Amino acid sequence: MTSLLRAPSTMSLLCLEASARLNSFTAAAIELRLTQGAVSRQIIALEARLDTRLFVRRKNALVLTEAGRYYLDEIAPVLRQLERATANVMALKGRGGLLTLSVGASLGSYWLIPRLPAFTRAHSEITLNFATRVGSVDFANTTVDASLEFGEGQRAHFKNEFVLPLLLAPYAAPSWIAMHGKTLTSCTPSSALIHHSTVPEAWHAWFEVDGIDAKPGNTGPRYELMSMALNAAIAGLGVVLLPAFMAQDALGMGRLKRLSRRQWRAARGYYLVFPPESAQLKPLQVFRSWLLAQATAEQN
Repeated sequence: MTSLLRAPSTMSLLCLEASARLNSFTAAAIELRLTQGAVSRQIIALEARLDTRLFVRRKNALVLTEAGRYYLDEIAPVLRQLERATANVMALKGRGGLLTLSVGASLGSYWLIPRLPAFTRAHSEITLNFATRVGSVDFANTTVDASLEFGEGQRAHFKNEFVLPLLLAPYAAPSWIAMHGKTLTSCTPSSALIHHSTVPEAWHAWFEVDGIDAKPGNTGPRYELMSMALNAAIAGLGVVLLPAFMAQDALGMGRLKRLSRRQWRAARGYYLVFPPESAQLKPLQVFRSWLLAQATAEQN
């Protein structure tokens, strides 16, 4: 019984993953530096061990069977963990580890990276790699270990840890204020309000918080990234709602001025999201503790 349940070889699993991803034994062989025949034999042996077909072999391509797709989805986290462990040992000889994070461009550039020198001084044994994406990470098809992302914190089957709220206040360039005044009112034209796709409802909600009897339309310019909206406001193109961590440098240099003491808290916020298997990674455990301490200090 033990021999029947013995796990397949790592090479056979690598051949399965590469062949499925590239839709070809030949392409997989080139990537893995094997012969096409060697890859084919690995797959045949794996199918024999599992007693099921993993591929439908067509004239010009390979297609996973339903069983093949299920099996690949199940072993993908194991292969990523193997790749990570190998890279850690090769790079650091077991003295630390690599942690690959996905983080939104605005939060990463304006909040996280300015704080990272303290982390690297305290934990020089950990190497942080960063990827930037808009929206949620597809952990099944990436080597990312964890994601610092904007959302509701309700992603099923993942760990969701609250980090920071998104608090927005209005800012504009001195040149814009000189022409339009420093007070937002119900008469402020909608075309002067800069929108960002992250929170398209922000202006309507902020006007309600500030007690202004107005229903701003959507005629103002819209930007996908908050960093682009920030630069548009600095250029004098209108008024933008920003978190303090994004506005503080421009505020200090006199390139922006805050137009109200009131701020609006978005229903969504920034969460650290990761698959359950990533919770065992020592670098992630260390980074998580540091990140939550930074966020707590930010809010106090």
